[in-house]
Amino acid sequence: MGRGFSIILLLLALPAAAQIYKYTDAEGNTAYSNQPPEGVPAQTVELPPLNSIERQSPASPDAPPPADNNEPRNAYETLELTDLPTEEALRANNGAFTVGVRTQPRLQSPHLFRLLLDGQPYGQPSNVPRLQLVNIDRGEHSLAVQVVDGERLVQQSETVTFTVQRVHLP
Repeated sequence: MGRGFSIILLLLALPAAAQIYKYTDAEGNTAYSNQPPEGVPAQTVELPPLNSIERQSPASPDAPPPADNNEPRNAYETLELTDLPTEEALRANNGAFTVGVRTQPRLQSPHLFRLLLDGQPYGQPSNVPRLQLVNIDRGEHSLAVQVVDGERLVQQSETVTFTVQRVHLP
């Protein structure tokens, strides 16, 4: 391992434009060098281009974040579900309940709210910040609210996990 490791270090330490030669030494070992060996046939080794990154200077705390055209900017400072119990089960004997949506600023036209129940779109999009769920099975569920513009997702809230408790009367 010591010899192979030192060869790797040698390869890493060489300038990017250096030529590398591969050959078999007198003991039958594969060896590498930046100088062609004398009296021994050698192959040149093609190295892939080196990875490089551009160093960026740290941004000052007062500077605005850089614009990233690939990352959508949040249209709403606040987008969250309300009226869901966090510590106890939600009691809904028939599996129906409503949740609220809080946005800041207010929902802008043509945006609509759409629920995401257990990772799947639920119900019809609406501009009303009170959304109803019907006939939800008992047990644990996840819920989030999305702001959509047609089929385009504008923004999504954090997902909330909650438990529905249903009591079936005889």
